[in-house]
Amino acid sequence: MYAIVEIAGQQFKVEKDQKVFVHRLATEEGKKVDFDNVLLVGDGDKVTIGAPAIGGAQVGAKVLRHLKGDKVIVFKKKRRKGYRVKNGHRQSLTEIQIEGIVTSGAKKAKKEEPKASTSSAAKDKAVTPKAKAEEPKKAEPKAAKKEAPAKAEASTDLSKNTVAELKAMAKEKGITGYSSMKKAELIAALS
Repeated sequence: MYAIVEIAGQQFKVEKDQKVFVHRLATEEGKKVDFDNVLLVGDGDKVTIGAPAIGGAQVGAKVLRHLKGDKVIVFKKKRRKGYRVKNGHRQSLTEIQIEGIVTSGAKKAKKEEPKASTSSAAKDKAVTPKAKAEEPKKAEPKAAKKEAPAKAEASTDLSKNTVAELKAMAKEKGITGYSSMKKAELIAALS
């Protein structure tokens, strides 16, 4: 019996009592770990394929040790440019031994989530009604403030317009000699 399982972002074909090197797992040495993301299970001629994973299937393993892989040298060079960079890398690995493959009836592995304390939850509930009550009060003064800058922006808005737009506005107002005026002169005449 074999299974294809996703462990730490990689897919492995595993069998019982097989030792596998995977990317570093956050589990202590000697502890057991279960992998729920089983993509395929083969038992003789019978093959079960998941879509994407098989529900209820699980692979159990034991963490044997944590280690570092072989050093890999990464050397980059561009000829005739004087560019040379040399880097090294050693991947952190975990050696696991597959203890068993369960095809159905396995329970999902529970992931530990940080639990919020009751006092902080009570504080959040106490703050929320106050914040909701204050929001409409703050919205009213902001509306009044937006009207005042709108009037001030009408005069400064002219600087944002293009020369062609300013000349069109001058023509509408009946200003003469606008064709030879510069942008600053047009703004002064329209103000």
